[in-house]
Amino acid sequence: MLKDFKEFAMKGNVVDLAVGVVIGGAFGKIVTSLVEDIIMPLVGRLIGGIDFTNLFITLDGANYSTLAEAQKAGAPTLNYGLFLGSVIDFLIIAFSIFIVIRQINRFKKKEDVVEKPTTKACPYCITQIPIDAIRCPNCTSELK
Repeated sequence: MLKDFKEFAMKGNVVDLAVGVVIGGAFGKIVTSLVEDIIMPLVGRLIGGIDFTNLFITLDGANYSTLAEAQKAGAPTLNYGLFLGSVIDFLIIAFSIFIVIRQINRFKKKEDVVEKPTTKACPYCITQIPIDAIRCPNCTSELK
């Protein structure tokens, strides 16, 4: 059983999937940092100094100045600012994956193009001759 598991785990697809998951997790962290630390502060600054992490609605009716303060008090909140950050995070990751897949497909299309053959074998002497030839230049056989 251990031998079978080792064979399964070392197959190319399983290893590729594991590498993809690890790289995807690291890429997700980078994009999350990009959104939270660079994009959202810039957007907040452009639209009047709004901190998206502190965009929330309290459901208990009380008024809190920050999300941390509301959470410390145990108030239920709707954190729509964090949700907006997550949506932007997702859109950036989805767009990045789209670009990568698009490039991979472009390379695959180039590989899949099969050139038309320019020669054929003479059925009598097996010599390679031009595809449009009607007579073999080697054995002078008439080709159909």
